[in-house]
Amino acid sequence: MASSQTWVEAPAAGPIPGSNPPPARPVEAPIALRSPDYPRERVAHRGAVLLRRIALPGSVLLAWWIVSALELVPAAVLPKIPDVLAAGWDLLASGQLAVSLGASLTRVLIGVVLGAGLGLALGLVAGLSKAGEDLVDGSLQVVRAIPFLAVIPLFIAWFGIDEEFKVLVIAFATIAPMYAYVYLAVRGIDRRLVEAARGYGLGGAGLIREVVLPLALPGILMALRISLSISIGALIAAENVGTRVGLGYLVSLAQQVNRVDYLFLCVVVYALLGLLFDAVVRLLERVLLPWRAGVALR
Repeated sequence: MASSQTWVEAPAAGPIPGSNPPPARPVEAPIALRSPDYPRERVAHRGAVLLRRIALPGSVLLAWWIVSALELVPAAVLPKIPDVLAAGWDLLASGQLAVSLGASLTRVLIGVVLGAGLGLALGLVAGLSKAGEDLVDGSLQVVRAIPFLAVIPLFIAWFGIDEEFKVLVIAFATIAPMYAYVYLAVRGIDRRLVEAARGYGLGGAGLIREVVLPLALPGILMALRISLSISIGALIAAENVGTRVGLGYLVSLAQQVNRVDYLFLCVVVYALLGLLFDAVVRLLERVLLPWRAGVALR
């Protein structure tokens, strides 16, 4: 015999008599979304950029002009700017300045191509391979620890005082900085990007050409800038020995005849040479790395 079951609905749960009711939950207002505030792009006028770049050098030249014109310092210590310009015009009119500058530029370019090129290759080898690092890094650290001034007597004994000596001194001075920056640039590449490129079938020379070099290019250009700056110091040291043409020869000649205006002229030429090298690297950065203009804080 089937038994009948009666279902009784339980009363809704409520507050217990004699207890305090729970506090009412505040109703949250809906969050209003708004579009993000992107930083406004500032367009720098070329006149303002040029003014900022020449502000500090112009201030130095103005102070030099005022101090020398008022003869606050003897002319044997600080010559007047018109005297330095006159000395430069004399050398330019005679053709000696152009010949000396051409010879010095040739030595710098050949030395940087040899030294920085070797440093670039060794930096890639050490950065891409653990075996390459074990093979190369220790020797390059020894080279980096040796000042290039210390090897000048040794290079004179080996190569004489001809052009080979001067070029090799510049090359030796630029190997270590180029290697160090390239090595750090390659080791700083995200490994996941390299693995992704290998997943797409890139390897060997193609991987280096398509992935490693583009990602390491900012570090390589910085290494080139440092190497060119160091090459000027190596050029000065190399041209002080057995040189008959070049900026170093002009410095030695001015020192022998005690012409301070010529000495200041050579210093100015060296400074302009450094500015020229920096401008060339900046142009390469603008062409090869156009995206870096949007990274700098304005």
